[in-house]
Amino acid sequence: MKTRFSLSFLALFLPALALAADPLVIYSGRKDKFVKPVIAEFTKQTGIKVKIHSASSTALINKLNLEGNRTSADLFISNDAGNLQKGSEMNLFTPVSSDVASNIPQNYRASDNSWVGLSARARVLVVNTEVKGLDFVNSVFDLADARLKNKLAITHSANGSYIAGVTVYMDKAGKDKTASWLKGMKANVGDKVFNKHSKIVKAVASGKKSVGLVNHYYIYRHLAKHPKAPIKLRLPDQGKDGMGVAWNVAGAAIVKHSKNKQAAEKLMRFFVSEKGQKMFAEVNREYPTSKGLAAHKDVPAAGSFKVADVPMEVLGKRRDETLDLIESAGMP
Repeated sequence: MKTRFSLSFLALFLPALALAADPLVIYSGRKDKFVKPVIAEFTKQTGIKVKIHSASSTALINKLNLEGNRTSADLFISNDAGNLQKGSEMNLFTPVSSDVASNIPQNYRASDNSWVGLSARARVLVVNTEVKGLDFVNSVFDLADARLKNKLAITHSANGSYIAGVTVYMDKAGKDKTASWLKGMKANVGDKVFNKHSKIVKAVASGKKSVGLVNHYYIYRHLAKHPKAPIKLRLPDQGKDGMGVAWNVAGAAIVKHSKNKQAAEKLMRFFVSEKGQKMFAEVNREYPTSKGLAAHKDVPAAGSFKVADVPMEVLGKRRDETLDLIESAGMP
């Protein structure tokens, strides 16, 4: 009788035990090399296994939407706040607990805590130090100056960081000025745009182009391999009247239809911990979003330069406006 009771009692908990043993599934819009080291440390500390399915953030958002409650995903990671906010507006996520969210400043997460930013990057200028006559380039809007015709390097307009940057400039400077700027850049580059920021930095370093608009960490990646490259980072739109650099975050969210929310919350808690934040930032020389943590020693210290005061969820809320503006300017 005692044995029968024990077996029955155990049987009641077998489904729960099996569920707890199931690996967490992440739909990740970030490259594996930026995510796997953090996940490996989490698994080491907790014993919880994790599977990563990687694709573009936009494709994964669409996949989550199509799958609905049939999805196997527990978390979503994106390299762009715009995609995270779009997922929130599509009701694909569930808010993290307030004690997890409170580790991240309000402007780096959704207002309802349905996603949180984990690491930040700045849109900056990469300048060839051997080219004369570039002192006038101190704002992103200077990239529309005709003196940069055939000397400017930018990505194609479908690039997520490009779109996010344009959203910030539109929000701070208005549609008219931003539209004029886009048309001016188009005149300077024609149809010759780049499909990767790394290629922009390489083109500027080789002297094929004089100045480019990139995320800050691409400059440091290049210098790590080519320390004597004639390039430098220039922070645009500083000073009293400057709007500050455009900021964007990579971040994460718990999927609404996750079958393992408790473990997913545990992973989110690790992401925003001091250990997780340092790992996310160090692996790509990005900025920790958690309060009081320093970035990699190579990059300009957070707080030492002006950042445009645009909440990250605006990158999603105004994304469609941005895309319409880019299209109306005819950007390649």
